[in-house]
Amino acid sequence: MKEFERKQLLERIERDSATVGADIPDEITVQDEEIELQSFVFEIKRRETIPRGERERVEQAKKNLRRERLQRKQRIEDNEVSYERGEELATAIIGIDRALNALEQLGAADIEQEAQAQEAADRKRWMKFLQKALGHEDADSGTGRAGRSY
Repeated sequence: MKEFERKQLLERIERDSATVGADIPDEITVQDEEIELQSFVFEIKRRETIPRGERERVEQAKKNLRRERLQRKQRIEDNEVSYERGEELATAIIGIDRALNALEQLGAADIEQEAQAQEAADRKRWMKFLQKALGHEDADSGTGRAGRSY
C-alpha cells in the first residue's frame, strides 16, 4: 500500500462523521471468536435499560470491541496489509465504531436514570429529616407536634 493510501484510510476511520450511515457488521471475529455483532447490539438496544446481569456482558463486549478496533487500526498503521485489505479493515473499524456508539448511548441513558432515582431518594431522605427536625415526624398519625393539642 502506498503511503498516501494508508494515510487516507487512517483519516477515514478517525473522522467524526465516519459512522454516519455505516452498518454494524452482521458478524465479526473478536479475539478469535465469531460474534454476531449486529444481533447483539439490537438485542441490547431494544431494552429500555440494561439489566444488572447484562451490564457486565455489555461492558466486556465494549472492551473487546475497543481492543479489536485498535488491533485492526495498528495493522493499517504498520502497513502490514494491501490497500484492498486495508479498505476491508477500515470498513470493519467503522462498523465497530458504530456498534460502540450504540452501546455507549445505552450506558448514558442508564446513568441518567440512576442519577434521577438517586436524586429522588435524596429528596425523600431530606424531607424526612426536615419533618423529624421540625417535630412533624408523624403529622398524619397525630403523634408529632402538629397532632398535639395544648
